[in-house]
Amino acid sequence: MTTPTLPNLPIFRTIAEAAHELGQPAYVIGGYVRDLALGRPSKDIDVVTVGDGIQLAQAVGRRLPGRGRVTVFKNFGTAMLPTQEAGEIEFVGARKESYRAESRKPEVEAGTLEDDLARRDFTINALGLSLNAEDFGALVDRYGGMQDLATKTIRTPLGPDITFSDDPLRMLRAIRFASQLGFDIEPDTYDAIARNKERIKIVSQERITIELNKIVESPVPSYGFKLLFQTGLLALIFPKMAQLYGVDKVGSHAHKDNFYHTLQVLDNVAAAGGDLWLRWAAILHDIAKPATKRYDPRVGWTFHGHEDKGARWVPQIFTDLKLPLGEEMRMVQKLVRLHLRPIVLAQDIVTDSAVRRLLFEAGDDIDRLMVLCRADITSKDHQRKARYLRNFDKVEEKLREIEAKDHLRNFKPVITGEVIMATFGLQPSRQVGELKEAVLEAILEGEVPNEWGPAYALLLRRGAALGLAPAADAPTQSA
Repeated sequence: MTTPTLPNLPIFRTIAEAAHELGQPAYVIGGYVRDLALGRPSKDIDVVTVGDGIQLAQAVGRRLPGRGRVTVFKNFGTAMLPTQEAGEIEFVGARKESYRAESRKPEVEAGTLEDDLARRDFTINALGLSLNAEDFGALVDRYGGMQDLATKTIRTPLGPDITFSDDPLRMLRAIRFASQLGFDIEPDTYDAIARNKERIKIVSQERITIELNKIVESPVPSYGFKLLFQTGLLALIFPKMAQLYGVDKVGSHAHKDNFYHTLQVLDNVAAAGGDLWLRWAAILHDIAKPATKRYDPRVGWTFHGHEDKGARWVPQIFTDLKLPLGEEMRMVQKLVRLHLRPIVLAQDIVTDSAVRRLLFEAGDDIDRLMVLCRADITSKDHQRKARYLRNFDKVEEKLREIEAKDHLRNFKPVITGEVIMATFGLQPSRQVGELKEAVLEAILEGEVPNEWGPAYALLLRRGAALGLAPAADAPTQSA
C-alpha cells in the first residue's frame, strides 16, 4: 500500500500559510486521504483545524484570486470554500462528540486532533495529512488505517459497540464500504453490527436509503446484500427482500432460493453496466414470489402472477424506502411487470404480433428489459442457459425487424377515444373503450397499419357491427 502524498496543488500551501498565521494546526483528513492511498479519484476534501474552522476558511478565501467566496454553516460549525484547482473544500474545527441513546445527533464541543480522529467511523477514514510548516504532507495514522487498507479490512477506531451505538448509520456505512471496496469487515466489528442492529431504527429512512443505494451501485452488489442479510439488518430495513430467503421442499419438489437468485440477477445486471434503476428492477423482479408461492402436486412449486403482484407493490416499496416516485419508479414497475414476457417469447415461436405487443408495452425501456431478462437466466445447467440466450438473440433480432418496419416503440394509435366519440356521437362509455381496444388489437395483430385511412375504415366497420352510424359531423375517411 503506497503512503498517500498530497498532490502538488497551490491551495494546500495557501491553507498551510493561513493556518500558520492563525496559529491553528490544520490537516486534510478522511476519505480524500484514504482514496489517495488507494489510487482512487476523490473530490471531497475535508480540512480539520485545531481551532476555528470557519475562521480558517475565511482566511484562506482572502488569499485566493478574487477573494474566494466562503459559505458558512454556523449550525454545524463548518464552512465551504470552492476552488478552481481542487473543487469544494470543507473546513471544520477539531471536535469531540457525545451521544444520547435516543438520537444519532451528537453533542459537539471543541477537541484535539486525537479527539477528532477517535470520533471517525473507521480506521481507513481516520487518516490525515499535515498542512503544517514543520511537517507539511506528513501522514497522521493513529489507529492503523494504513495497515487496514493493506489488509482490506473495515474496523472501527474505538470499540465497535460504542461506535455503532453512538451512530447506528455507521453499521450500514461499514457494509457499504466493504461492498464498494471489496474489503472484509473485521470480526469484532462484524459481530457488533449484529449485536447493535436494532439501533438502526433511530436512523431516518432517507439516510438509510442513501447508503442502500450506494450498496446497490457497488461493483458486486450481492456482497453488500449478503452482509446486510447475515447481520440481520436487511430484515429491519427491507423485510420484503429478506423474505425471499429459503427453500421449501415437498417430496422431490423444491424451488430455488429466490434471495440468492435475486442477488445473482442483480450482479448480472451490474456486470452488464445497468444503472441504479435497472438494478432496482433486478432487486424487485421476483419480490412477490413469497406471496404467490403455491404447491401443486403435479408440477411442484408455482409463483403464478408474481410479476403482476410485484409490479403493484413497487409504488409502496418506493414510498417506504423514500425512493423517487416519478419516472424512475414507473420504469422499474414496468420492468417488473414485463420481465417474464421475453422469456415466454424465447420458449415459443416468435410471432410478429407478440413482438408488436412487447414493443408497444415496453416502449423506450425495451433494451433495459432485455438486459434484465438475460440477467434472469441463472440456471446452473450450462446447456440450458446457452439455449435460452440463443433464443433471446432471435427475439432481439425480431424486435429490431418489427421496430424498423412498424415503428411501434411508444407508438400512439391514430384512432383515439376522442375520434371515436366524434365519429359516432357518443359520450365516454364502455362502448368507446371497446372500439378503441378493437382498433388497437387490429394494429398489434398486423391486420391494419397505424395509419388514418385503414384504421378509420376498420373503426367504421366495427361500429356498424354494433349498430352505430357515423354522426353528421363525423371526421372523413380521408381526414
